[in-house]
Amino acid sequence: MIFHKRIFLSALFIIAFCATSLFSQAQISDDEVIIGTFLGNEKRNYYGSNPPDNLNINWKHYLGEGITIISTGPDTLLWKGSGWTGQPLLIKENNELYLIQASLDHNLKKIKATTGELVWEYKFDDVLKGTGTIWENNSAKNPEDRFIILQGSRRGNDKTMYSKIVPSFRAISYGSGKELWRLNIRKTRSYSRDMDASPLIINDTIYTPLENSTFVLIDLKAKFEVGRDGKNYANIIQESLLYKQQDVLKHGGNLVAESSPARINDHLYIPAGSGWVFGYDLIKKRIDWEYFIGSDIDGSPVVTGDDCILVSIEKQYIDGNGGVIKLNPAKDPKNAVEWFFPTENVDYESWEGGVIGSASVNDYYNKSGRKNLASFIALDGFLYLVDYSEIDNSKGQVWGPNNKMKFPTPKLLDKFDIGPSISTPIIVDNKIIAASYSGLYLFRITENYTLQLIDKITGFGFEATPIVYQGKLYIGAKDGYLYCLGN
Repeated sequence: MIFHKRIFLSALFIIAFCATSLFSQAQISDDEVIIGTFLGNEKRNYYGSNPPDNLNINWKHYLGEGITIISTGPDTLLWKGSGWTGQPLLIKENNELYLIQASLDHNLKKIKATTGELVWEYKFDDVLKGTGTIWENNSAKNPEDRFIILQGSRRGNDKTMYSKIVPSFRAISYGSGKELWRLNIRKTRSYSRDMDASPLIINDTIYTPLENSTFVLIDLKAKFEVGRDGKNYANIIQESLLYKQQDVLKHGGNLVAESSPARINDHLYIPAGSGWVFGYDLIKKRIDWEYFIGSDIDGSPVVTGDDCILVSIEKQYIDGNGGVIKLNPAKDPKNAVEWFFPTENVDYESWEGGVIGSASVNDYYNKSGRKNLASFIALDGFLYLVDYSEIDNSKGQVWGPNNKMKFPTPKLLDKFDIGPSISTPIIVDNKIIAASYSGLYLFRITENYTLQLIDKITGFGFEATPIVYQGKLYIGAKDGYLYCLGN
């Protein structure tokens, strides 16, 4: 009897254990990273789903404000809300939606998407402008650390360009909001030791540019070193410079790499502030493609459906205009330009014109055979909508950024004056959401490919890029708030 009772109890234990394991697995499998990096994925062409029909405010959460030092002198600024690129990340956890938001108050924040309630925040040494990347660590020993946020910041108000340690790139546990490790960004010929880019993670390896104008690889499975401060420090396993000696002579210290890499098959493409667009071979582990523009390039490349990249160009260090250029990296760099779309030169703040943010494309959403669309906002104040696969033969060719060669230009479908902007507009289904220093604008793309304004909010400005999901729009503003708008 005792023997049978033990068998019965053992069977109950096994059943209960299996049920618990299955329940835990169901909980884990229910979690989903929806938007886990800047512009959504490796191609930088996913911006969410189900855009709203209006810009009604559902809630707003005060992100706060923070001081940052712009130069080695006494120049300090007080910034509010979220900056450039500032796009929220979105994750589903146990059927609840949460936002991960970088804030100019020096904090990375986890916020409940339905209410705007703060869950946790982790404090950096300086303002956070860029968008992070979420990595899923399937071999994490601690369930809290299954999702890890890789986030950069400015260098730190207690640091100088010559400080020995500037840990402005860190890994934060999504579950707990605690720091797991940090990376020291070394001094180079660049005048920055910040981190703005959204890394790509491929086979447990981080691929990312740093603002010191290096492109680095970090093995996420490697052991960390413990520094004198007691913190874990990651090690760089490979580093490539994103500038050349002649760039130092022309740009001085403005060799800042701020863009996020994009992937086409076995290559990554990285624009840099030195004026180059670099192609990195993932198999050979080296840079093997280079296209020189010469300007400061800030925006991230966006991959088009025909395996080209759209690169935004600032009007700086070049004789011609800024704008957007389409490059075909399958070709020799001398023949890589498919088209160039110049924008108007204009003095705004410290800029001279061109496009600071990235372009967006409709490839992810184009299931009905509509035109291949690209959209971008320039400092000249216009939101542009072009067909990236059609050349406008009626315009002839236009001068390139350096006024040395002429190139075809794409078909302009429509444009709309929304004011100067460094934000990236997003195309989702038949709608475009565009933010500027003047406000936030919601457009419908008509059957004739014109821009029909549906709704707008003015009175305060934006630098960040929005996301949309389930009829809601999320974006941080310069007035200090993160907004949830829409249906």
